[in-house]
Amino acid sequence: MQVGVLTVLLGDESLENALEYLDSIGVQAVELACGGFVGDDHLPVDAYLDDTAAQSELHSLLDEYEMEISALATHNNPIHPDDERAARDDQQLRDAIRLAEQLDVDTVTGFSGLPGGGPNDETPNWITAPWPDEHLTAQDYQWQEVAIPYWSEIGSFADDHGVDIAIEMHPNMLVYEPHGMMKLRDMTTDRIGANFDPSHLYWQGIDVIEAIRFLGERNAIHHFHAKDTKMYEANARTGGVLDTTPYDDTSNRSWLFRSVGYGHDESHWKDIVSTLRMVGYDGVLSIEHEDALASPNEGLEKAVDVLHRAVFQETPGEAYWA
Repeated sequence: MQVGVLTVLLGDESLENALEYLDSIGVQAVELACGGFVGDDHLPVDAYLDDTAAQSELHSLLDEYEMEISALATHNNPIHPDDERAARDDQQLRDAIRLAEQLDVDTVTGFSGLPGGGPNDETPNWITAPWPDEHLTAQDYQWQEVAIPYWSEIGSFADDHGVDIAIEMHPNMLVYEPHGMMKLRDMTTDRIGANFDPSHLYWQGIDVIEAIRFLGERNAIHHFHAKDTKMYEANARTGGVLDTTPYDDTSNRSWLFRSVGYGHDESHWKDIVSTLRMVGYDGVLSIEHEDALASPNEGLEKAVDVLHRAVFQETPGEAYWA
């Protein structure tokens, strides 16, 4: 396994400076953003797509720091009810898939997106309850009329380019938990799987270890985000977990995204790593830093420190004792 980083938190730095810093703290892989909510500070598509010279320079820079690309990140909403926005986001995703193939990167990370509740809606609609009945009707429209046709076609497009699509299970998106992830995969293509980010599952009450088993045993984990979450029960007991308090209002939220090790202890992260290995995932753990209580560098370095003690970097030997 390798410790990686989604480099968005270093967007103010040049890619070369970011790689130099990440190499100095023991990072071995990078996830580079190229559109959508995560921006494109380190990999603007227009500068690299179909440009072999620029791509060669990028590979040389990565080689200089012995760094690999774990995935290209394009987190957006290609099934948005606004046709213009959906078309823009769809093009971003297709360009990311094409660029991934050209860079010999096998994964693009992103979101499932979220449609409106009907063909005339203008705003995405996250359905979280089966009643009143029109909510089930809306959810059926979202899946049958929008998501399944779209992701079936995009999955075929990705397959043509030899690229997997790793979807982050994220609230306010159609796919936000493991059963929805498998529904989308089963009804489209195996090219679609999870970018497994535990931070969004913790506050929903999902057992992360069991979720890894559930998806991993179905070969549905394509990538992994290392991000933690801490529950603040004193706030959750009266406010619940569907919390719209601003992320920087840290003392009043029911939960906060935290650096690895600050939501769950090191033992838990070692269980995560061990379970990932049990189900056959031996790839990159890509740190996504969104901790409002820690500076980007300090939070990142503490996460790297925890993960270095947790990951296995060698192939297991034969069980000579068995």
